Amino acid sequence: MTDLMEARSNTPTDADLTRWDRDHHLHPWASTDSWRKDDYMRINTADGIYLWDSTGKKFIDGPGGMWCVQIGYGRKDMADAIAKQVVEMPYASPWSSTSEPAAVLARRIAEMTPGDLNTVFFTTGGSTAVDTALRTVQFYNNRLGRPDKKLIIAREKGYHGSTYLASSVTGKERFNTKFDKSDLVRFLPDVNPYGRPEGVSLEDWCDQKVADLETLIAEEGAENIGCFIAEPILCSGGVIVPPPGYHQRTLEVCRANDILYISDEVVTGFGRLGHWFASQEVFGIEPDMITCAKGLTSGYLPLGACIVSDALMTAMEEPEGAEVFYNGFTYSGHPVSCAAALKNIEIMEDEDILGHVQRVAPHFQDRLRAIGERFDIVGDVRGMGLLGCIECRLDLPRKSLEADLKFGARLDAVCEEMGLMLRPFGNMAVFSPPLIISKEETDRMFDIMEAGLEKLSAEYDG
Repeated sequence: MTDLMEARSNTPTDADLTRWDRDHHLHPWASTDSWRKDDYMRINTADGIYLWDSTGKKFIDGPGGMWCVQIGYGRKDMADAIAKQVVEMPYASPWSSTSEPAAVLARRIAEMTPGDLNTVFFTTGGSTAVDTALRTVQFYNNRLGRPDKKLIIAREKGYHGSTYLASSVTGKERFNTKFDKSDLVRFLPDVNPYGRPEGVSLEDWCDQKVADLETLIAEEGAENIGCFIAEPILCSGGVIVPPPGYHQRTLEVCRANDILYISDEVVTGFGRLGHWFASQEVFGIEPDMITCAKGLTSGYLPLGACIVSDALMTAMEEPEGAEVFYNGFTYSGHPVSCAAALKNIEIMEDEDILGHVQRVAPHFQDRLRAIGERFDIVGDVRGMGLLGCIECRLDLPRKSLEADLKFGARLDAVCEEMGLMLRPFGNMAVFSPPLIISKEETDRMFDIMEAGLEKLSAEYDG
């Protein structure tokens, strides 16, 4: 309590902030052996694609915040739009009223989505968007008198969020979380082409992955399966790009078995691949539901959405007797968040950010792939649009991996020394810079990364 009283009366020192963060701030994914010891980098200022920490050191933001800062940092026009809405009307209960920003944004999103996905349910972020989609599946099948059609199919290495249902369908190292999971979920094997056996072509790998889905449906019974949830690219699992045609074929299998298809575009939505949504424009599918968040506001304020097809909405309306869709959040359709999203969309349109991504992405991917050809320590590089992943060779000596803990963390550390942040995970480093990154800044980012890999190569070889 003394620390808190001091914080109110005095300007805190760097030491104060470090101590208060350790003592009172529980960070996401904190470890029990260090959550009172870790010193997190404190970011003080940001502009464009750059961050400055509390010591004044400048970094290129390789992860783009958390896959989300599409328009870059320090946008005064965004701040003005947020402030204007705060002054005019900061909050309206979504149970009994609406607001102009929410209504306009719902219409704008409906215009961007493929096919008949025209109904938007606003949430607080990606996790609650996924949770809403999965609850919609339950509501839908209960309305149709099919209470047993509830199983959820998901993918190994997929990440879908932190609410109970969203975390239950997450296949990313799920056995180590120490949280209970839902017994309604069934996981398909890893779809990563990098993991395919030697001699197996991409076409054969795709056949196997589609067969995995067909086999699971046959084992569980289509009459018991409610939906299949899939990321177009499995981003947090390591920017895994499934083999060509996989999404189209799995959607066809779902349609043939009356299984709803949810496309989780929390990362790929709003420009990351050069389109508002990737489902149709990049992968050629029209799902039953799309979930989005992150780039919707470029990370300036929390907001997510679950977008539902007209066919699904009509099916839920048809049975006789009204039923209440008991799903909602205090901050559903929050007017200030919706105003931020509208400004974000306006900026992206006015500055042709989608076109910019399409122009810069080939250079970005070329530089990424050159790394895979140059460094023996690297096992795989992969990506699409402004998404990328570098994965360490799996056959490196175990003692080297143990000495340096994990490849991704080590690469991140050496790159940070030179002014580049990455997002490490196990033997991988993934990145998704702000969409406004230029070709010159892309070169600077990859120059640093190559210098970091040179250092790591020497350490591992030594």
